[in-house]
Amino acid sequence: MRKFYLLPLLFITMIAFGQRALTPSDVYKLKSISDPQVSPDGKWVAFVLSTPDSIKDKSDTDIWMISWDGKESIKLTASKEAESRPRWTPDGKYLTFLSSRYETKSSQIWRMDRRGGEAEKLTELKFSISDYVWSPDARKIALVIQDQEPVEDTEKKKTAKPIMVDRHHFKQDGEGYLERKRKHLYVFDVESKKLDTLTRGDFDETNPAWSPDSKKIVFVSNRTPDADRNGNTDLWVMEASKGAIVKQLTTWQDADISPAWSPDGKWIAYLKSQTPEYDIYDQPQVAIIPAEGGTPKVLSVAYDRDVSAPRWATDSKYVFVVVDDDRRSHVTSFDLEGNKRVVTSGDRIFNALQRGAGSSWVALSSDPSTPNEIYVIEDGAIRRLTFIHQEFLKSRALATIEPFTSKSKDGTTVGGLLYWPAGKPKDKKLPLILWIHGGPTSQDDFGFDFIPQVFAAQGYAVALVNYRGSSGRGLAYSSAISGDWGNKEVMDLIGAVDHLVKTGKADGNNLAVGGWSYGGILTDYITAKDSRFKAAASGAGSALQLSMYGTDQYTVQYETELGVPWKNMDKWLKVSYAFLNVEKIKTPTLYMVGEKDFNVPAAGSEQMYQALKTLGVPTQFVIYPGQFHGISVPSYQKDRMVRYLDWFGKYLKEGNLNEKLPVKK
Repeated sequence: MRKFYLLPLLFITMIAFGQRALTPSDVYKLKSISDPQVSPDGKWVAFVLSTPDSIKDKSDTDIWMISWDGKESIKLTASKEAESRPRWTPDGKYLTFLSSRYETKSSQIWRMDRRGGEAEKLTELKFSISDYVWSPDARKIALVIQDQEPVEDTEKKKTAKPIMVDRHHFKQDGEGYLERKRKHLYVFDVESKKLDTLTRGDFDETNPAWSPDSKKIVFVSNRTPDADRNGNTDLWVMEASKGAIVKQLTTWQDADISPAWSPDGKWIAYLKSQTPEYDIYDQPQVAIIPAEGGTPKVLSVAYDRDVSAPRWATDSKYVFVVVDDDRRSHVTSFDLEGNKRVVTSGDRIFNALQRGAGSSWVALSSDPSTPNEIYVIEDGAIRRLTFIHQEFLKSRALATIEPFTSKSKDGTTVGGLLYWPAGKPKDKKLPLILWIHGGPTSQDDFGFDFIPQVFAAQGYAVALVNYRGSSGRGLAYSSAISGDWGNKEVMDLIGAVDHLVKTGKADGNNLAVGGWSYGGILTDYITAKDSRFKAAASGAGSALQLSMYGTDQYTVQYETELGVPWKNMDKWLKVSYAFLNVEKIKTPTLYMVGEKDFNVPAAGSEQMYQALKTLGVPTQFVIYPGQFHGISVPSYQKDRMVRYLDWFGKYLKEGNLNEKLPVKK
């Protein structure tokens, strides 16, 4: 608790020294760091850094590396095109990456001598490479390539070919309409430049991982008769040669993913779902299976939390994962008997875990005042390696974050986070924005979050709530909303607001609500049930759920949870109550969506906008051209933040917002 008593005084002091509040324009200052990769000798960490470019209105993505002691940082690429997936060759001589840089029209592998010099193109294929993995002996590369026309053939055509679909799952956000173009495995011989096809057929193969002796590859594929209608994926293994026999390793009815071969070659670790049917609320467990086949063993069976990305220790005795646990995400290890040890701790999150030299690890980590940076984990202690955001953040006054718990009317305990503006006294009621995360299977956590920070910079208190359906609290908590959307979640969200009003944190007469994706959907549900909110912002949401069947990418989920509409109309109408009770909505609402969103298509927002417009409730509808479910263009990201603030500022009383933070001259 001491942390939260001291921070307000600390921030008041820092503001006095010339810090300024965050603004929407700061979206151009926030960089994104990802994909840390340790060199074989353990002396360097390569990573991807994306930097917003206000002139080009896009992010410039380059490869960097930093020395293990953090004393030397080097920018390795500087082309106009993006570079991604940096990978060290196992012999440590080169660093490779994917790019369609310069005159290359497709994504190829480029190789750079780590001693310096310009990168050379290693592959000269007519098709774009989706993913690649080096063999441990550095002689071959496993490639993932999706069926496609050669780039030069596509460029010759003045008119695009008609798209023919005959699949059950026929559209996907970011990809568009899905033809039967599948991802297959290939192996590329580095010396001879020969490319061999490993797999064929009407199914996808992904996540290849090499055996330590460079002879076999394990991968993930759904080879059931109608793969589009279930969530099954299994692990398959084969010799890394053309015409090799493919052997099925796992037979679980649902998802087996993310294989990782143990260094001694005896085991394969992977993520295994808990329930045998397709279920978006399921949470993966870490399991191991003998590399030659046999009975899987779940290591985290007694640990009711989401785990991700298994990584082996060098001695093959432990599997390391990242675990989401009630607003935090920490590195945790399991031995082969299932005994657990939590490696990191504190109010922060970790992700993108990678093994370093010996017993060391690197990962991305974030806390309430720091966006993702690379950290080294050694003997249970963490050491910050990169300081990408240090100069930017030292001149900004950030909100403090306080964890809180509330009780819903049915007695459920719910965890949340309260953002409190820098310099504001804690005994003062503030206008409150309830900001709802999407998913629903994700969690609000102690990582840096730009949107609520900008809201708080304007003087608002901001509540983030892990309603039922969220991850981080166990399988039962997450699956509690299955087939019953907009009920328990709304109960939890309203309960959290009531708690903050009752405890004197929030001004009950100055409330706003908003969110994106499932957060937008819940915004619609809330405004149809509670008229206290003075303003709302529903991003990429929907309310007439009946109309979403066949228009978005969630048909399998719908059929699993609700059944087909023509046989289960009562269930579909129940979860469509926000639209069917639209006359109860009095809250002025701003709707937003990406023009090409196939995740939650624009129709969901269009219907609500049209209904409120017809009813005379103040409303606006903003469409971001060319954008998918996530808004990626920097100027659009800024525009969205400005519109949020304008909309909330228009309808919330200004009483507590008049005090301005000093601006550094």
